[in-house]
Amino acid sequence: MSTTLEGKRALVTGGTRGIGRAIVERLLAAGARVAFCGRSEADWAEEELRARGFTQAYATSCDVSIPEQVEELFRFADAKLGGLDILVNNAGIGIFKPTAELTIEDWRRTIDINLSGSFYCSRAALERMRLAGGGYILNLSSLAGKNPFAGGAAYNASKFGLNGFSEAMMLDHRQEEIRVTYIMPGSVDTNFSPRTGGKGADWKIAPEDVADMVLAVLRMPVRTLVSRVEIRPSKPGK
Repeated sequence: MSTTLEGKRALVTGGTRGIGRAIVERLLAAGARVAFCGRSEADWAEEELRARGFTQAYATSCDVSIPEQVEELFRFADAKLGGLDILVNNAGIGIFKPTAELTIEDWRRTIDINLSGSFYCSRAALERMRLAGGGYILNLSSLAGKNPFAGGAAYNASKFGLNGFSEAMMLDHRQEEIRVTYIMPGSVDTNFSPRTGGKGADWKIAPEDVADMVLAVLRMPVRTLVSRVEIRPSKPGK
């Protein structure tokens, strides 16, 4: 795994906290230039990273479920980075209710952010990567994209859809030097939802573990594509 990330231009959605923040930090430490977004806290996150010496970090606010905001996000990345080599679709939400209790807004919001948002960003990235002669798109999915659970109807649907979207996109563009990978973590120690984070979470995957896997995938030789990765706790809590 010898491919260097020095000077690579990356865009990470949902990069202000949790897994996305860990990915941003790992990319910066590896020498990449990174634009990232969140629905909030973007300015604070950039200032904090720059105070730690990461001068190639650029943050802005974006709701990836809104196509017009995605277009503005990519204009921001164009201006700050001058091009794009890597897109990490990490932005996501979790709403966990029995199906009968899901509102139409719950359903739409989950699908719009977790699935449609990844399409909007991928579409914009593909336009740039095809012109540049290649690139890498990584989609952060979940083991919930293959393992349904009670209360997960909207979330499961969004992640099952993201997995299928990722595989089809990979087949569409693999001959254009554009690689696509989706990563499916299990329980991660974040405050993503009431189901995760908090006390007694030592058995869970750390956000940094997922970020390390992202970098490992990106560093694979161009001839090799890791199309799908599953990550799970070694000893799940009982």
